[in-house]
Amino acid sequence: MPSDKNNKIPFNEDNYTHNIERNNERKLDRRGFMKTLVGAAGVFAISSLPWGMVAAKELMGLGEKEYPHKKITDVSKLAIGDAMNFKFPGDHDDAILIRLSEKKYVAYQNACTHLRCPVFWVKEEGEMICPCHHGKFDVETGVPTAGPPRRPLPEIQVKVENGAVYAVRVKRYEV
Repeated sequence: MPSDKNNKIPFNEDNYTHNIERNNERKLDRRGFMKTLVGAAGVFAISSLPWGMVAAKELMGLGEKEYPHKKITDVSKLAIGDAMNFKFPGDHDDAILIRLSEKKYVAYQNACTHLRCPVFWVKEEGEMICPCHHGKFDVETGVPTAGPPRRPLPEIQVKVENGAVYAVRVKRYEV
């Protein structure tokens, strides 16, 4: 004879949905849930708007942002065809200055646009080379000419004044 134990209802209600309040169970249907999601997204969007404005303002001004001019070297200390490393605009931003002719200097941020390995100037070949994956950059423009890098090196604009070379601003690569 089977036991009557498993057929008993453990609560006084007549079904097992005792945890649902029947009068309020339609409050959070799909439509209500979607309204809640849209409302939460709206609150999040409005609350992040001030930070978005600050970020947009900063990003839009990067192309024209001018840093305090930093002396890189004296003109007499850098021979034609030679290069030297320096830091600009911050103390942790490596850069390279190359003297191409009597009055022409080029400078780039010294991090390959592929995986940020340092880029070296090879005077004998007249190329900027990333040794990590054999990337090469055109020294005149910073545009990649070989290897995996797809974007040009960010250019640092320099000016020569009173016998010294100064870094003025970072020109971001254009998309």
